[in-house]
Amino acid sequence: MLIELLNNIWLVFLDTAFWLLLGLLTAGIIKLFISENTMRRWVGGRGLSSILRAALFGAPLPLCSCGVLPAAIGLHRAGASKEATVSFLISTPETSIDSVAVTYALMGPVMAIFRPVSALVNAVGTGLLTTFVSGDDVRKEDKKSEVAAEHCCSSEKDTQKQEALSCCAESSEPVEGGCCPGSAVSDNKERAANKLLQVISYAGAELLDDISKWLFIGIVLAGIMMTFIPPDWLAQWGQGLTAMLVMLVVGVPMYICAVASTPVAAGLLLAGVSPGAVLVFLLVGPATNIASFALLKQELGLKVTAVYLSGLSVLSLIMGLLLEWLLTTQHWQVEARMGDANTMLPEALSLFSAFLLIFLAIKPLRRAVIPQLG
Repeated sequence: MLIELLNNIWLVFLDTAFWLLLGLLTAGIIKLFISENTMRRWVGGRGLSSILRAALFGAPLPLCSCGVLPAAIGLHRAGASKEATVSFLISTPETSIDSVAVTYALMGPVMAIFRPVSALVNAVGTGLLTTFVSGDDVRKEDKKSEVAAEHCCSSEKDTQKQEALSCCAESSEPVEGGCCPGSAVSDNKERAANKLLQVISYAGAELLDDISKWLFIGIVLAGIMMTFIPPDWLAQWGQGLTAMLVMLVVGVPMYICAVASTPVAAGLLLAGVSPGAVLVFLLVGPATNIASFALLKQELGLKVTAVYLSGLSVLSLIMGLLLEWLLTTQHWQVEARMGDANTMLPEALSLFSAFLLIFLAIKPLRRAVIPQLG
């Protein structure tokens, strides 16, 4: 049993690694290439428009519940409002272009259409609920960064810290439009290298250090659930609201990607679970896990986390019940069509991503090999 548990934890980590790297990279790119003012203009406002933009922006991205966390945190720290961040955090892992394609292949057009529509309803509805929550929407680190932006070379220590990120150059000549003295770098290759270093430094060091502990806990818990809660146990609950509630209880703490959850859902359909209950599993499974709760509480506060969980759960149940009603009244059909759809990443890519993440997460090793990452 112990060997099986360790193997399942490793398998979950392999499934997670590439998508987590992709999420970290997305966060780094967002931080570097999208200014705080631009981000606030897109998704920083309050109300329906920013929530819709965040949901539509995240829906096609191939990030799951683990990989979307660093991207959402980066989005929030770049100036996105809490409701837009929650909307992005729900819409992105619940659906993506590849998961919709696999859903069509395994469960037909009805589920392939209803699944992304339900994901958008969840994202927008929960985002709107978040607007009623009062609380701080700016972290202390953001305030520190604003001060640093005004005087990013105010001390020798700050100068040394920013030198690797090219805030200050070696020359004392002023840079036009800049906040610090320094020489204007004309070499495009050098500037590209500096930008790449900034992306890697933020994504692979600063942000990964913030979230690695909770991600580890979430992956271990997912392996425990895989070991002790087999799909056959889920299938026995069958039909109706009871089955949906069971899928909700099991799916909320579980880590599973939108693509990886699709063949599992198709298997549940074949085992006799109702389409509405399967839809609840497809919505809450990819969108939630233990790590997301802990990091959301840390980033947005307890109230927002509670609204995120309750809104997602209630709306998923409503969409599951709506699907059951439409199937009955409109005589739609949802049938599992288990085939040979290839939904797995190449093994070499998964292994490379896993070992790269382990290397980056071990701070002394990372600093010894690549001192610039800190």
